[in-house]
Amino acid sequence: MSRRIDIELTCELEDGSWTWRQAGARAPKGVLDAGLVPSDATVGTVLRADVESQIGGGALVTAIVAPRDRTRRVELIELSPRAAFEPVTQDRARREKPRDARPRKSAAPKTKTRDFSPPPPELPKRPAPKRLRAGDAHRTAVLEGLSPLQRTVAETAVKGGMKAVREAVAQQNAQLKADGKPEVSADNLVALVQELSPKLRVAEWLDRAEAALRDVEVLDLRDLRSVVVASDDPMVVREEQTRELASRLREALRRRERESHDEWLGDITAAIGVGRLIRALKLSSEPPKAGQPFPKELGDRLAAAATADLTAENGQDRWVAILEAVAFSPVKGAVRVTSVPGTVSEALAKTVARLAPALPAVAAAFGVVPAAGAPQPRPLRPQRPAARKGAARSPRDARGRGAGSRGAAPAAPEPAADAPASA
Repeated sequence: MSRRIDIELTCELEDGSWTWRQAGARAPKGVLDAGLVPSDATVGTVLRADVESQIGGGALVTAIVAPRDRTRRVELIELSPRAAFEPVTQDRARREKPRDARPRKSAAPKTKTRDFSPPPPELPKRPAPKRLRAGDAHRTAVLEGLSPLQRTVAETAVKGGMKAVREAVAQQNAQLKADGKPEVSADNLVALVQELSPKLRVAEWLDRAEAALRDVEVLDLRDLRSVVVASDDPMVVREEQTRELASRLREALRRRERESHDEWLGDITAAIGVGRLIRALKLSSEPPKAGQPFPKELGDRLAAAATADLTAENGQDRWVAILEAVAFSPVKGAVRVTSVPGTVSEALAKTVARLAPALPAVAAAFGVVPAAGAPQPRPLRPQRPAARKGAARSPRDARGRGAGSRGAAPAAPEPAADAPASA
């Protein structure tokens, strides 16, 4: 449901659009299409706008409202002459309070009841899912059971894989060659990594799986799926402990997917019920699991609501917002246009042309035919304002990613000349 706020224009971008923020505050903020901004607007101009919250944060300006006429109407009161002022004096005798008098009870204030219309029903607010934060207990146990040489090589492989091990050996050999010392053979170290890899992979999966099981009821479905998919690793399947844990996670994933699907359909139905069409369309394009069919009855309701809203009586900013949401929803093929605005704005014409491959029936109502083989459009993303010239760089950018930065693979130690392939 949209709300009306005062917004302040902060910067004009190269494509003509403007960045904005709520007047007197730092948020909400976003990017405003050039077609909505008055021609005489400048940086700092305050406008009255209808704003609709977007899924996942952010706000979308759907219309600019004309400012109210704040002209004050002043009516003068004519004063008639009056008689000369004569002061009046009054002596008030002090009355004694009877001894047996009791304090009078103050009368209860009269309350005036008013009939208020019930507020619109609230939409369900889902808590943000928790991201996976795996520990390192199992991986640390494997590393502590290795010799110093094995542990150094294993830690390098954990951070960057086999490529990091080869690069570390190459860097060390270059230094040894410059010092006139014999170089290190990379074959023994590569063989050592291949031997330790199965144990490290199983330990890493166990750390992630135990963390996922601990937060399975609130964990992000993407993280839970990644752990379940990784359980099919041949090295992981070998262990009895990992098979039992993977079975529990797989069952929890199926249950969570069913629950999330029901909540998703319930949120769409609730949004349609309170008239929040754009929210319902955007929700329909974000299913909790890809490939799930959209219910036909709910799809018919959503398409009918979108078709009923695409009329010439509605503002063209509303048209743009609805078409942007319809183009990526599962009901885009069922939405039709019964009447088009008499004069099409530049913003609406650009939107129809861009979305024509996804909405050919809507584009035909405007006389637009998509080119053969034209790629499907992508959802618009808010544009960030360009960084100012001469702006100070953050300490992270100033440091760069040199050899001492975090994540660089340590150099492998020089093994003895007779070190075996597997220490």
